Amino acid sequence: MNFTVDLSSKVALVTGAGDDLGKATALALAKSGATVCVNDINPDRADEVAQLIIGAGGQAMAWSADVSNKFQVSAMIENMRDRFTHLHILVNAAGVQRGETFIKLDEYDWRRTLEINLTGTFFCTQLCGRVMADEGGGVIVNLASVYGHPLPLENNAAYVASKAGIVGFTREVAREMAGYNVRINALCPGDIQIPNLPPITPTNPQKRVGTPEEVANVVLFLCSDAASFITGQAINIDGGLAMV
Repeated sequence: MNFTVDLSSKVALVTGAGDDLGKATALALAKSGATVCVNDINPDRADEVAQLIIGAGGQAMAWSADVSNKFQVSAMIENMRDRFTHLHILVNAAGVQRGETFIKLDEYDWRRTLEINLTGTFFCTQLCGRVMADEGGGVIVNLASVYGHPLPLENNAAYVASKAGIVGFTREVAREMAGYNVRINALCPGDIQIPNLPPITPTNPQKRVGTPEEVANVVLFLCSDAASFITGQAINIDGGLAMV
């Protein structure tokens, strides 16, 4: 799957880029020519991905920040702009999932899940959106999930609530930001096999698992001019799982 677009003049910020879908997205953007700010709460993981990009001939910087902290997000964006001047693309991939029955769900886990998944998306989108509005436009992609749009997920009330919130948030913010030439869409993955995690059993009509690279390919498309008339959408990447 070597789908690429030309993003050689673009500067991108990818949150949660130290692993999983965020890492695949950061590498795909860099392969397409974008300069990438690799964010992760774990500085070692962020630096590892940035070095992979640099080692392959790309441009990148690593930045450790907790996306649920507005001041850390602001500092990250300021430092990225000091180094790369512009900001054209934001991919909100940072997220957590802490499974527990609703009856036993701890308040801390509830709050932390929403703080990272939903509030973190809000902070990054708002702060980056202001920059993009001033610079004449941009693209934002929020990673949601088919769990919350439209499916439930057993023992994951906080996760489902946060991902459903991202979908609703994306649609309204896309409407408000369209006048600034900022396109905002949500991706809703399902049945994606994450490396280093136990194998999952696919339940989708295609009867196979997807890969992080397949999710990253759709991010590339949405960040390209080929998707210039697409905004406010929640796109399932799930082999048809949401139809089951």
